[in-house]
Amino acid sequence: MYVPAHFSADDAEVAELLAGCDTADLVTGTPRGLLATYLPVLYDPAVGEHGAMLAHVARNNDQWREPASGESLFIVHGPDAYVSPSWYASKAEHGRVVPTWNYLTAHVYGRLVVHDDPAWVESMVRRLTDRHEHGRDPSWSVDDAPPAFVAGQLRAIVGLELVISRIEAKAKMSQNRPEADRAGVVEGYRAQGDTAMAEAVRTAPPEVSGPRNGSRTG
Repeated sequence: MYVPAHFSADDAEVAELLAGCDTADLVTGTPRGLLATYLPVLYDPAVGEHGAMLAHVARNNDQWREPASGESLFIVHGPDAYVSPSWYASKAEHGRVVPTWNYLTAHVYGRLVVHDDPAWVESMVRRLTDRHEHGRDPSWSVDDAPPAFVAGQLRAIVGLELVISRIEAKAKMSQNRPEADRAGVVEGYRAQGDTAMAEAVRTAPPEVSGPRNGSRTG
């Protein structure tokens, strides 16, 4: 990933992104070429030195059967949004402005482990369900379904675990713009109701001369 120093994400941003991510794109290099699947995921920081990404795929999805050559990759997406040049104070000053896009993303690399094991898959599915059902009223539990039905559903999926070896992350949040332009971007997002992006731009550190992080290697 191309990560200029002023757009590199620090460890705290990466940890928050992974802990809060619900889905990611799994990309593997195989003898058939690149294969990719969009999956619900869980980040488990307790696995190995850098944690692991946990997921499951349909048994009929060939990606889990194809041997992955080298590292595999989960692409994790954070908040993102268009930036209008009309928000910049510098538009009125000289007009030399163009549209762009702000975003937070991480490329999470590691060794892909396949878990064709009903016990592992059930544990992962329960954790995933509990995460998304927490706080709902009423909520749903795996145990609400008939055991035989659950067993059949579990046989139809296969577990995946990406043991993380390195992470490349990029937080492009208008850090390269003058302070007045950044303030305009914050107000622009607020005006259209995108409070998440407004806060992300407001709290992003301004451009610095040296690298913050951007790549973590194990």
